[in-house]
Amino acid sequence: MLALVLLILVLSNAQPLVCSLNGEGFALLSFKQSIKGDPGGSLNNWNYSDENPCSWNGVTCKDQRVVSVSIPKKKLSGFLSSSLGSLSELRHVNLRNNEFFGTLPVELFGVLGLQSLVLYGNSLSGSIPPQIGNLQYLQNLDLSQNSFNGSLPTTLIQCKRLRTLYLSQNNFTGSLPDGFGASLVSLENLDLSFNKFSGPIPNDMGNLSNLQGTVDLSHNSFSGSIPASLGDLPEKVYIDLTYNNLSGRIPQTGALMNRGPTAFIGNQGLCGPPLKNPCSPDTPGANSPSSYPFLPSNYPPQNTSDNDGKSGSGSGLSKTAVIVIVVGDVVGICLIGLLFSYCYSRVCPCSKRNGENGYGFEKGGGKGRRECLCFRKDESETLSENVEQYDLVPLDAQLAFDLDELLKASAFVLGKSGIGIVYKVVLEDGLTLAVRRLGEGGSQRFKEFQTEVEAIGKLRHPNIVTLRAYYWSVDEKLLIYDFIPNGNLATAIHGRAGMTSFTPLPWFVRLKIMKGVAKGLVYLHEYSPKKYVHGDLKPSNILLGPNMEPKISDFGLGRLANIAGGSPTLQSSRMASSEKPHQRQKSNVSSEVTAFSSVANMGSYYQAPEALKVVKPSQKWDVYSYGVILLEMITGRTPVVEVGTSEMGLVNWIQLCIEEKKPLGDVLDPFLADDADKEEEIIAVLKIAMACIQSSPERRPSMRHISDALERLAVSSIE
Repeated sequence: MLALVLLILVLSNAQPLVCSLNGEGFALLSFKQSIKGDPGGSLNNWNYSDENPCSWNGVTCKDQRVVSVSIPKKKLSGFLSSSLGSLSELRHVNLRNNEFFGTLPVELFGVLGLQSLVLYGNSLSGSIPPQIGNLQYLQNLDLSQNSFNGSLPTTLIQCKRLRTLYLSQNNFTGSLPDGFGASLVSLENLDLSFNKFSGPIPNDMGNLSNLQGTVDLSHNSFSGSIPASLGDLPEKVYIDLTYNNLSGRIPQTGALMNRGPTAFIGNQGLCGPPLKNPCSPDTPGANSPSSYPFLPSNYPPQNTSDNDGKSGSGSGLSKTAVIVIVVGDVVGICLIGLLFSYCYSRVCPCSKRNGENGYGFEKGGGKGRRECLCFRKDESETLSENVEQYDLVPLDAQLAFDLDELLKASAFVLGKSGIGIVYKVVLEDGLTLAVRRLGEGGSQRFKEFQTEVEAIGKLRHPNIVTLRAYYWSVDEKLLIYDFIPNGNLATAIHGRAGMTSFTPLPWFVRLKIMKGVAKGLVYLHEYSPKKYVHGDLKPSNILLGPNMEPKISDFGLGRLANIAGGSPTLQSSRMASSEKPHQRQKSNVSSEVTAFSSVANMGSYYQAPEALKVVKPSQKWDVYSYGVILLEMITGRTPVVEVGTSEMGLVNWIQLCIEEKKPLGDVLDPFLADDADKEEEIIAVLKIAMACIQSSPERRPSMRHISDALERLAVSSIE
């Protein structure tokens, strides 16, 4: 009897628990049962004891209805349960970078309000069900890096609101559906690369006027000619057609004009500019004047017959034609480089940590320096209608922190510029990082950003700041670097307004810094994968490590900010020390004296003269900037020198001093007076600096020669 009573009590107590969970909760628990592996315990708080699943990890609700299931990068393995199709208010699904296998459940495509489906980086297979055409509100579809196969269903073109379509690195076959370009006119991002698509490129793809970034059709089996209608795409779009089976002449219209050969390589049948193989006379349209707008009107020359009746014209391009093509390419590159948009960033007050409005770094630091870096939690209210939110992406396998730790950290503002705000961030375990906030909004070009930032993240050199991770979301773009503790070279040379004490750098430390910066630039110029150019070198972005070793920072920053939604110019991002030469002699200078405009204008003095005329940076730009920095370290002067009541650039001032044969003592930094025994070394470095600031780029030495020359100087004092 006692056992019966206990059983009744247990059942009576368990019944409310079982019945308390709503239907959507049961659907998600069914999905959980289809998951065979959850090594991180991501779904541990999914259980029957809750009334609804709105508090579960990865689940977001609105009005107590599930609108988002987002569980990326948790190593979940299993198949996708059809129970997801019973979440009638579901809008966003993000299961990227897990280990799901099997096919897509047809029931999922019965959720008619679905807007975003991101399954990137799994092991899913099978074809896309034709029921995808039911998703009239679908805006973001990312199935890349899986094993999907079959052809695209013709019903895909019914998803007329689709803005992002990423299908790269699968096994899709067949041709693109008829009406692909005419129907999907809202597309902004398209990547079909590394598949087995075949057939012709649709003629109507030129209707996709909203495309941006890179349209990637590479590494497929597309055949036939390149439709001239592709030229109707926006001119800022880069069209990648590499490694297909395309043939015929390359149309020279619109977005296809002024492209380099890298967009067309791997297609043996293509001919005409910008490729080196000319079209034969019998190639359709090859002799049409509209086919070669860069060539003179009499090219190719009319065929003339000799006595044997054979053609007398040559088979290759004439020198004039080659020159004209090259000039056309240069003009095209210049036009592309001028397409900048406005970049802005903002600082917002943080809501309470773990609050419903967002997460943010806690305030910290001294008076007037406390600010908060805010960005929103991955909730449906903040999910973009067309772009998926992404987590913290590590670029270092030894990364010892995650997004949650970063969000809970204290942040101190280090500085602001035309390219966002820089924070010193201290994690709970004491690890210190530097975080640059690129801002929010703008064009959502994640794939381009990812490619660029991961390339930068691979750079490893003792004299270059290491990029450890990045964060991309609709609202925020963050770059996470190692924190370098001893400030920047500008402050080390000139001090800072308001500093109560200033210890000038001795010569042997300055020489050590010069050598380190040179080595870092040699690595960028000669040993980095793309032989990079910094393009914006100045003392404020040369940071100093614990032993005063220099580390070049802000490399590639302008490019990343442009992709992230702004369009900072080199001029807007150039910041250097704003103190006048006399300010560091006074201890009572207020820290409020500095004007931002003077700081911004200071940066232009590091630019090579040709930078005002040529859009594409060259390595000789960096050499010139490096020369100005050497002069600054030798003379102790800022890039703008006061001469009586007027001002002149440091380069012009040093040239004037040489012309007037002023003694070395008048040129040197007074703080180097104690290093008189190093006069020979100082003069040698001055000669190197003068070679770097030659007005003609061709006359400037390479960074390799500069570094070798510095290494030949005595190193005993440095060691």
